[in-house]
Amino acid sequence: MYDRQGLIDRLKDVLEALERIPRRSESIHSPDDFLADETGLEHLDSICMILVGVGEAFRQLDAKTKGNWLIRYPQIPWRDVIGVRNVIAHGYFDIDAEQVFNICKKDIPELIKTVRVMIKDLQDGVAS
Repeated sequence: MYDRQGLIDRLKDVLEALERIPRRSESIHSPDDFLADETGLEHLDSICMILVGVGEAFRQLDAKTKGNWLIRYPQIPWRDVIGVRNVIAHGYFDIDAEQVFNICKKDIPELIKTVRVMIKDLQDGVAS
């Protein structure tokens, strides 16, 4: 068994961080916008830092729940979410702006939606 309130608190932190990504990327219309100027690079850096934190949080949550909790939400490729953290943390100078762009525009909205469902499920006692 695991600490349900602890999971809720951590997921709320993750959600808050994830919700910053659409705001930070709203002026980014192509991968090249990340690399065009200092502002784009600042957006890329800040988004990558969020992705590192999110990936680490989900890695820890998966470990705390012995791999039995994230699998309840198969619409998210959790191995990839955690893997992005590793790629950024260990290969920072090899970050692909196109990959980060695609994550921002395609993957983050679904992840935000799923984290909201996870929090609600835990609060309602559906997932424990």
